[in-house]
Amino acid sequence: MAIRNATPRSLEGDMTVDEFKEWLKRFDTDRDGRISREELKRAIRSIRGRFSGWKSKRGIKYSDADGNGFIDEDEFDNLVDFAQKSLGLKIVSF
Repeated sequence: MAIRNATPRSLEGDMTVDEFKEWLKRFDTDRDGRISREELKRAIRSIRGRFSGWKSKRGIKYSDADGNGFIDEDEFDNLVDFAQKSLGLKIVSF
């Protein structure tokens, strides 16, 4: 499996979009199927990301197509794009 101890393999190599989504869902602490800014912040911190508060705000703004303040299932692809561009994660679609 590509994800160990809540750290994506992308720090060492590639991970698939599905692996990224599964990893991210681990941070959905209220299990509502959406990622909040605070949940995204925890995810960024888990990969030792710097400026997690600022990056999580930007990630929500970048990914949240409907403007409700959450990343819904249908907006996860936007978050994949953000993670590649702004977090330096290597995510591939196989």
